[in-house]
Amino acid sequence: MNTWSLEIGAAIVRIALGSVVLAHSLYLKMFIYTLPGTAQFFASIGLPASSAYVVFALEVLAGVALILGFRTRLAAAALIPILLGATWAHAGHGWLFTNQGGGWEYPLFLALIAIGQVFLGDGKFAVSSLRSSALAVGSKA
Repeated sequence: MNTWSLEIGAAIVRIALGSVVLAHSLYLKMFIYTLPGTAQFFASIGLPASSAYVVFALEVLAGVALILGFRTRLAAAALIPILLGATWAHAGHGWLFTNQGGGWEYPLFLALIAIGQVFLGDGKFAVSSLRSSALAVGSKA
């Protein structure tokens, strides 16, 4: 497989992961359950209610960073404990995420994609690579 294919593949996975995490967080946590409702859910499973706000902020920031390709490895790595935590939170509801209460297949899948993204990095069309290219061009001038 050539480098171009790997770079495009990394970009597609990066943008897809960022889009899913961002949409899931904004839509589900902010509009469906609301942030106070999400905090109440966190408390009901034994987590500090305030951690819901931290998780929400990290998901939004990491989602945007992934879509843009800004510090991709760091953004993906920051999502791994959150996604594994979501896997744990849904573990008692069975495998399928369509089960009542949501199963653990979807958050586990996203966690594995985030782990893969840590290894893949930015890929093409990333803000980070545009910045690196501009710095390289500037240093040659």
